[in-house]
Amino acid sequence: MTFASSPERGSTTARPSNSFWLVSPAPKPPLRIGLLLDGVKLSRFFAKIVEDIRASNFARLELLVFKKASPSAKPEHKAGPKAFRALNRVLDSKMRKRLLYDEYVRLDKRMKASNHPLDQVDCSEMFAGVDRIEVEPIGKKFIHRFPDDALQQIRAKNLDVILRFGFNILHGDILNVARYGVWSYHHGDNDFYRGGPPHFWEIYEGAPLSGVILQVLTEELDAGVVLCKSLFATEQTLSVSRNRYPAYWGATDLVIRKLNELHQFGWVYLKQRSVAPEPYQGKRKIYRTPSNWDMARWLGPALLRKVVRYPLRREVVQHWRIGIRLNATKLLWEGGPSENLDGFGWIEPPKGHFWADPFLVHHAGRPWLFFEDYSYAQKRAVISCAEIIEQGNLGIPVTCLDVENHHFSYPHIFQAGSDFYMIPESCDSKSIDLYRCEHFPNRWVHEATLFDGRFVDTTVWREADRWWLTTTRAEPDARSGTLFLFSSEVLTGEWQMHPCNPISTDIRSNRGAGRVFHAGNHLIRPSQSCSPIYGYSFSLNEITELSPEKYTQRLLKTVTPEYWKGLCAVHTYNVSGNVEVIDGATMTPRSQV
Repeated sequence: MTFASSPERGSTTARPSNSFWLVSPAPKPPLRIGLLLDGVKLSRFFAKIVEDIRASNFARLELLVFKKASPSAKPEHKAGPKAFRALNRVLDSKMRKRLLYDEYVRLDKRMKASNHPLDQVDCSEMFAGVDRIEVEPIGKKFIHRFPDDALQQIRAKNLDVILRFGFNILHGDILNVARYGVWSYHHGDNDFYRGGPPHFWEIYEGAPLSGVILQVLTEELDAGVVLCKSLFATEQTLSVSRNRYPAYWGATDLVIRKLNELHQFGWVYLKQRSVAPEPYQGKRKIYRTPSNWDMARWLGPALLRKVVRYPLRREVVQHWRIGIRLNATKLLWEGGPSENLDGFGWIEPPKGHFWADPFLVHHAGRPWLFFEDYSYAQKRAVISCAEIIEQGNLGIPVTCLDVENHHFSYPHIFQAGSDFYMIPESCDSKSIDLYRCEHFPNRWVHEATLFDGRFVDTTVWREADRWWLTTTRAEPDARSGTLFLFSSEVLTGEWQMHPCNPISTDIRSNRGAGRVFHAGNHLIRPSQSCSPIYGYSFSLNEITELSPEKYTQRLLKTVTPEYWKGLCAVHTYNVSGNVEVIDGATMTPRSQV
């Protein structure tokens, strides 16, 4: 797929990011999709997946299978006065064991963010005109089987894929009635968390990552083919709805991406790119709804800590500063990684500011530093620059890019011919914009918009007579990010989506951390990890294979903040000539910055 950016200065005709997976060029009939549903109201998460299928040119909804309530099913304890419902909860032994968790969920819903992926929306209009049947499943407790007459009706639709958005655990022939099986989400990293509730136990156990997988169901729990996996940072919170927000939204494109690949390249291709199984490492064989004892043991100490700290509370921020090192053994050199982290001189920004995202360029033989200059008072940043002078000090900084109401960061600066270009991060502008330097260092003009959409940490380099671009989609925010790779023959030409996309769906490597550079014969891509906190560390990865058809990389070195006393994060690295720069953050009271 190609995405056209403007060849003319100042134009803004880039393609939007939401079209990445909606078009398949393969001249094949559309995939026939069925949905297993509990009703016409779906979560926003599932509704987005249905919207993508309907908007694609390669998949078509053919059948809706609704679960019919069993006449023998016990009525839910929701009707009647509040006191009566409360009494039922106490008298029912099963409900009594989870009273604290149910109350926790009820309170947590009040704190749920707007536009939450689990909000319910009516999808009746999207389902209009699609054939439907009702099925009363056969089964006890949590396992559902389908009766023969229902299976015959489903088989008659000749479905390629069935998506499970409803029903319980499935057993029997329903798992094989579609050509490529029943696909289902599991909100949890299946190497560590089997069962549920989704993304609760990760908070409970303090796990650094919360995962999401898309799998093909079998009768054995979490034993089917894992088509893909995404990993997100576990939010440092007591709120499960907050922890679910980035993970659920960040995984909405798993289905449309895999359907696109299935349509273009076939089932064998999907299986080759599936996630290899790992030995299960969970602390519990199966995670279940937490008991009252589980909740008391977790929430009791956590709430006590909050009560004790509340009178002493202070607003604390990640306060960033820049480190400069001259004439040292570099972190990577032709012989390989270096363990030497000594020699970085830390530059404290002026009062009321932090400095981060340092980038280097040599102009007229002298090193210049470009960086994010954030004002705490204005709550936004401009791009500033300064010459690096003797002993790694900075000259007087000047503002070089400032647009009203825009927040700029990550000033990726590079040279093409005799011109300097910059692609700053400006997520709030909802575009990736290319600027050209008219007068070095502080006069820049908008050259082109490369993409429309919310992106962070865009990085461009030239290799093998092509331009390459990596960027992280930040929809609805950067915590849900996915790393993409594109290439083009011309910097402002048509950007082609790489067939290996996404390059990373792992929060530990899916954001750029600096310019792609050469260390001897090795091509190095810096990446940052946002787990356990934003910008925690950076890694240097060797790109071992790069072509319009293939991309591979391997990890060479990771730098964490523990080496420097007081730092909680280091998330950018750049090198030019004999100069290296990094940034580092301390958790600092807001009143002291």
